[in-house]
Amino acid sequence: MPVSRCDLLRWQFDLTWSLFDYHLDRLEPEDFLWEPASNCWTMHPDIDGTWVPDWAEIEPDPVPIPTIAWVSWHIGWWWSVTIDHVQGRSPRERAEITWPGDGKTAIEWLRGLRTHWLAVLDRLTDADLDAIATFPWPKGSEHTVAHMVAWVNAELMKNVTEIGQLRLLHAASSA
Repeated sequence: MPVSRCDLLRWQFDLTWSLFDYHLDRLEPEDFLWEPASNCWTMHPDIDGTWVPDWAEIEPDPVPIPTIAWVSWHIGWWWSVTIDHVQGRSPRERAEITWPGDGKTAIEWLRGLRTHWLAVLDRLTDADLDAIATFPWPKGSEHTVAHMVAWVNAELMKNVTEIGQLRLLHAASSA
């Protein structure tokens, strides 16, 4: 039986999310801000208590190793902006996407983004997938909504792997 492109992309997302859920269920509060190296990007509370990420407009060389807190903020940032684009809203600036400040709340935030994304996926038809996407590529790109959904799946898989590896390294270093 042929599988629609929407169903295939949804299956791929669900597979990726199941791997993420495995790690989310096992994260401990102390995992989030554990710094695996001296060259590290993490989250810091500013003077108002808002958590802000380490950031550079031009990626440094060597690239800093992120904390789980930073990676979870990064997921929240790109996913929130992607949802803004898909829903036709003005996308928020990076600084407007703030990390909740603790592991439990960050997990709830990410699970909430999943719920919003599922609503987007459930509304898509195969015909919708052929429309030109406005994100994450520059204007004038010929990438479609199908490309964008596949990018979300790939980006999430990469970030899930990073969080999983950091969680395992932290557990091994604490043993």
